[in-house]
Amino acid sequence: METSSFESIYATSQKLVAGVNTGFHRYLYDKIQWKNKLIGIKGARGVGKTTLVLQHIKENFADNPEKALYVSLDNMWFANHTLSDIVDYHYTQGGTHIFIDEIHRYPHWQRVIKNITDEYPDLNIVYTGSSMLRMDNAEADLSRRQIVYTLAGMSFREFLEFDTGLKQQALAMDDILKRHVSIAMDIYGKTKILQHFNRYLKFGYYPFYKNDIGSFAEKLLAVINVIINEDLPAVEDITFATRQKTRRMLMILAERVPQTPKMSDLYASLETNREQGLRMLSMLEKAALLQTLSTKTKNLKSIVKPDKIYLNNTNLMFALSQNADVGTMRETFFINQLSATAVVNYPPQGDFIVNDRYLFEVGGKSKTFDQIKDLPDSYLAIDNIETGHAHRIPLWMFGLMY
Repeated sequence: METSSFESIYATSQKLVAGVNTGFHRYLYDKIQWKNKLIGIKGARGVGKTTLVLQHIKENFADNPEKALYVSLDNMWFANHTLSDIVDYHYTQGGTHIFIDEIHRYPHWQRVIKNITDEYPDLNIVYTGSSMLRMDNAEADLSRRQIVYTLAGMSFREFLEFDTGLKQQALAMDDILKRHVSIAMDIYGKTKILQHFNRYLKFGYYPFYKNDIGSFAEKLLAVINVIINEDLPAVEDITFATRQKTRRMLMILAERVPQTPKMSDLYASLETNREQGLRMLSMLEKAALLQTLSTKTKNLKSIVKPDKIYLNNTNLMFALSQNADVGTMRETFFINQLSATAVVNYPPQGDFIVNDRYLFEVGGKSKTFDQIKDLPDSYLAIDNIETGHAHRIPLWMFGLMY
């Protein structure tokens, strides 16, 4: 194959690497063991996977830029070429690292990656893909070869740094429960924390908001369409009709969260059965469009009816609903931020139980302990307060955990 046929791939890689801003890093950047030979990075569309790998290339290959190559599998170049073509060429030209974006778009990707690691054992490979990526495919066993990371959307802590420059170390649960007053006083002494929190709820979960806040909602709706129309069929064997029903399910649930609708009625309105309905629900959750709450920790091998259903994050609430309920918004923020680092379930009393120990009620300033009084390790997560007292903790502080 002629060298000229690869020039556009290298030109695109160089342009993207040169243009990426390295002033802010997502929380996962320093956690990745970049020296590992095979790394996978999963995450919802729009949370910053591409930026993360481009930053790594820019900051670590400035002296030897020809050693690293970035390719995205949604590039039209791959309509007439294979991934093996570019890997072989890059390797023979002295390349040592290749970064492959949108891996879920490539047919039989696990088998292809396995073959590449076998044929080029000293080549470092990093791939990124949809949060829906399945690692249990029988085509190839990559489990012993790779390290897989999951990138969540921006936390409120990250948003504060990204939007205002205010840096705050990530906090453990014990830090918040025991030292929330002193931590809150330090932070709100530096900035108008509630103002930033309200901004975050509307558009802070997805880093691309900074490109154009005015059109953020429209862009987020476009992201949702790409997830359902392109990412879902790339990962799941589903028909066009099922994609349409999945979209309808999302829109119906967006108007009803967090109350779980009568599932049989929902399935009937979608003209589907229980098995298919639960499968669509599972797909929407894996795509990070919904999040479900159950009394027991979810078993990845089984799909069961949840006790409550929420949209994945508050940004989706504002984009998909004309009237985002404030109570639902508070609960959505809490479960979204906690789920990135903890196990959150639905308790017999209260709103949430975290790590099978800490019981929480979420509400506004007038919220009391009436529903969870006398229960051990019980706390209130209170909205619209800058600082708390004892077991009354500001809601925004639970966005500082990653």
